[in-house]
Amino acid sequence: MELPLSFAQRMQHILGAEYEAFESALQKAPPISIRVNSQKLQTPGQLQQVPWAENGYYLPERPLFTLDPLLHAGGYYVQEASSMFLEQALKQTVDLSEPLQVLDLCGAPGGKSTHLASLISADSLLVSNEVIRSRASILAENIAKWGTGNVLVTNNDPREFGKLTSFFDVMVVDAPCSGEGMFRKDAGAIQEWSEENVKLCAQRQQRILMDVWGALKPGGILIYSTCTWNEAENEQNMAWLAGQEQAQSIKLDFDQAWGVVNTTLAGIEGYRFYPHRVQGEGFFMAVLRKTGGDETAYTIGSKKKKYKLTHAGKKEKALVQDWLVNPENFEWLQHNEIISALPAAIFEAADEVYQKLYVIYAGTEVAEVNGKKIKPLQGLALSKYLNKDAFQSINLELEQALKYLRKEDISLGSNGNNWVLLQYQDLPLGWAKQIGNRINNYYPKEWRIRMELPQPFDTKQIFTLLNS
Repeated sequence: MELPLSFAQRMQHILGAEYEAFESALQKAPPISIRVNSQKLQTPGQLQQVPWAENGYYLPERPLFTLDPLLHAGGYYVQEASSMFLEQALKQTVDLSEPLQVLDLCGAPGGKSTHLASLISADSLLVSNEVIRSRASILAENIAKWGTGNVLVTNNDPREFGKLTSFFDVMVVDAPCSGEGMFRKDAGAIQEWSEENVKLCAQRQQRILMDVWGALKPGGILIYSTCTWNEAENEQNMAWLAGQEQAQSIKLDFDQAWGVVNTTLAGIEGYRFYPHRVQGEGFFMAVLRKTGGDETAYTIGSKKKKYKLTHAGKKEKALVQDWLVNPENFEWLQHNEIISALPAAIFEAADEVYQKLYVIYAGTEVAEVNGKKIKPLQGLALSKYLNKDAFQSINLELEQALKYLRKEDISLGSNGNNWVLLQYQDLPLGWAKQIGNRINNYYPKEWRIRMELPQPFDTKQIFTLLNS
């Protein structure tokens, strides 16, 4: 790997005697880490834990994740370890037992959003946004697989969040950056890097921060991060924001043995991750509290208000409400033929988001109703609130599960005429419709595995987290 000269010189100045170890680390293979969905899977017993994340783990080598059904079932997420430090920022700055309204502004593909969804309470609302539509669709897929049911996925430009004045308790801005921290994972990042691009990224980050700052409540928390090391995009931008607005830097406490480097610039506390010090990629994080701004928080709900969300009719609700556990805890909504469920505690706040932004996925999509025909949807199968007792379920062997995920025909060796919940190791994958001895595969076409299965098929060749 040949590093850009000006980048290497800057890092030599920052790291001093540590530079040689830093450069050597960039030549090595990056560590592989995952974050387990504790609502779906038990903690793997034999894996090394990521020190700053309760459910984060390292794998000894990179497997073919695509061929593990547990990944597709939302049992875990493949996430870079350094970015899991978000957990410390959140746990140390807010009361996670309280209902919160949280924004993940740059959410795709879903690592930080699924992490946030695991940390906040069930009666909190997470708005996970992505400005690029194709990436927003991938984000919605990963949110559905995670299955917490209290997330809205939006597809909006940051400036549109200004319509929600003083709405969010927490904002996470994982800003687009020059990508220095990804050099050893992505050779293209080196080719695209330049001093001019660093300046452009810093300016864009400032615009993004100013676009969304008004949507943060007074006293609210901003968690800002990048995957780069230069001060212009990191500490300097945070100092600039604190100067432009009334914001106070928050210092986090952590074990120095973790290897995270604490920096201070103009009163801003920053946290840097270097590959020679931690098992992770290059990363920066800072946490600020909004101390000024409009003291009147966003008023949710009004007796005269016209809701954007539409409740499902009694007949439609009666058809599907037993498909979730504790159905009384949900508002049952309908849009065209789709019935979805949203936790009642977040209904008012969710409707405010619908009033102002473009929402592409919300809560749990439960069913599609067309006259007397009713079809359970993928979001229901993957929801942590799914009532499995309402359906016939069948556990698939590994090869069957992978064929199902490839949207191929499979045989269940049984007869019937009903919907079947297909599972792998008791973890739901999706739906099939049994008609006699024939099976119709209803796995979403756009989600299907395109990788060919090894022939002859040998289960020993396939990684599954349960056997790690």
